[in-house]
Amino acid sequence: VQLQASGGGLVQAGGSLRLSCAASGLTFSSYYMGWFRQVSGKEREFVAAIHWSSGSTYYAGSVKGRFTISRDSAKNTVFLQMNSLKPEDTAVYYCAAYRPGGAGFLNHKAYDYWGQGTQVTVSS
Repeated sequence: VQLQASGGGLVQAGGSLRLSCAASGLTFSSYYMGWFRQVSGKEREFVAAIHWSSGSTYYAGSVKGRFTISRDSAKNTVFLQMNSLKPEDTAVYYCAAYRPGGAGFLNHKAYDYWGQGTQVTVSS
């Protein structure tokens, strides 16, 4: 299984970025794909998740209305469109895959596979 995250960078407050996560080696219909973020010294934080087969989406309250998670089934890729970015969105962003049966998709400890992380920096 391989998850390859990309798309991070430096952006001014109010700007936008789109993160991508190319996945391989999974039976996608069974999985949730999630995005988490982490600031140094803090616990990894749930950002958004999508159920691959149904397309149902879930968001943290802090990003709801600004971020959109989506997937391209043909390309086995998950996206996180981030608009109206704020300095507090600055973090390393990780994509991950979760097969239901554990602690739930909100909990980073439940995820089975992780990408390498991509840095997002929002300047004020």
